[in-house]
Parts: sequence; C-alpha cells; structure tokens
Amino acid sequence: MAEDGSARERILVAAEELFAELGFDATPTSRIAERAGVPKGLVHYYFRRKPDLLAALVQRLPSGAVDLGQVVVDGDVASSLAELVAVLDARSDASPLLSHLLWREADTHPDVRDALHERHRAVADQVRDVILAAGGPAVADKDVDSAAALVALAVSYRHSVARHSPDDDRLMDRELAFVAGALA
Repeated sequence: MAEDGSARERILVAAEELFAELGFDATPTSRIAERAGVPKGLVHYYFRRKPDLLAALVQRLPSGAVDLGQVVVDGDVASSLAELVAVLDARSDASPLLSHLLWREADTHPDVRDALHERHRAVADQVRDVILAAGGPAVADKDVDSAAALVALAVSYRHSVARHSPDDDRLMDRELAFVAGALA
C-alpha cells in the first residue's frame, strides 16, 4: 500500500510541474502518467477527472493559519504585521511552482478561484487577529477590518506577481507602516 501512496504523490508532483509548464488545459493525463512513471489508468484511479487533480493541488497549498504568539509584538502593529508577512512569504516560497500555477489557472477554473478567494479571506482574518492582538485596546475602535483587507490584498499581490520585483520588500514595508500609522 505504501507504493500506492508514493504513486499518488508522483502523480501530483508530475501534474504540478506539467500544469505550471504547459497549462492545465494543454496537459493530457497521459503526459502526467508518463512523467509520474505510472500507467494512465492509475491517474484516473486516484483522480477521476483532470479537474480533480487541480483540486488536489489547491489542497496542497500551505495553511494560512499562523500562531499569534509566533508573530505578535505587543504594542507594535507594524512589526507584528511584518512578522506575519514573513511567515506567509516563507510558506508561499515553499511551493513557488504551485503558487504560480494556481494564480494562473484561477482565471479559467472556478474551483481554483474559489479556493484562492477563501485563502484571501483567511489571510484577512489572520491579519485582523494580529492587528487586534498587537494593538490592543488602542486599535479596537479603529476600522481594523478595512486595514486587514488592505494588508491581505497587498499579501495576495505580493504572492502572485510582486514577488518577482526586487523592490517588493521595501514596498511591503511602506504599506505595513502606512496601515499601522493609520491605526495609531
């Protein structure tokens, strides 16, 4: 049975590579099977339809949940947000191929788009929690939800296209300082 798990993993890795290389629609399951070193029927055994492969890849994205104790600096919203972004960046960097693939396929595949929307909402919730934990009562009466939404958008942008820019870190630092200043 361990071999079956290994075959499933090889199929997912092959699909991720080929979808990123050629695009989802241009990648036949026979090519995935060939790259994975398995019979084509085994691809369909694990994943009935090719979109099921894409859905399984979405599930492989790193979790957005971050332990508040890991990132919150009491009384310092900007530093706390910077810590959160660093953790989220590290998770995104752990799967750059998958990240690239999913952002590209979001335009044509509703399941991927829905999963990315859900991830965005989860990041916004996480940002909100960090702002409230770091800022305490001083930010409780501020528009924390709007601030969290803005930071989540900046993180999404960063993970989709801005990560290719050498000025990205400075831009993110300025955005986080702006949000923290607005909440002060």
